[in-house]
Amino acid sequence: MQFKVGDLVVHPAHGVGRIVGLEEKRLLGEERLYYEVTTQKSTVWVPVEPEPATGIRPMTVKADLARYRSLLKSRPAVLNPDHRQRHLEIAERLREGSFRTLCEVVRDLTARSWLKPLSDADTVSLRKARESLCQEWAAAEGVPHAEAVTEIDELLQEARRKHMS
Repeated sequence: MQFKVGDLVVHPAHGVGRIVGLEEKRLLGEERLYYEVTTQKSTVWVPVEPEPATGIRPMTVKADLARYRSLLKSRPAVLNPDHRQRHLEIAERLREGSFRTLCEVVRDLTARSWLKPLSDADTVSLRKARESLCQEWAAAEGVPHAEAVTEIDELLQEARRKHMS
């Protein structure tokens, strides 16, 4: 088993949660073992098999945040100019679900927003990615959500001064 009760994990759709139990459930006529994960707003059940459990990953640890600070301050990637293709590419990147990808998407869409207004799809993607990033950052750093938002904003502004002036 990849995770144990008490572990902090990240679900791509529900954010940071804690594994509070293991439970046998019968779904579609099949008995399976599930992780019970509680998040701020809900409880989700994630199948233990296949290994590793799909749908959750370990939460980023505080020691790794220095690397992500550098990433947020780095030069943003140039995004596809075609809004439909860009939306598909961003959605695919976010489905990957890694913390690194969240940082990259927030950095890149934020930089794009400084150059021109974002499309509705880009605005939604940025809002969701930013919320996920800030939530996990706060949990990993052990600080209030507002403090994580402030730090991320400062890192992005530093990137703007360094790479976009």
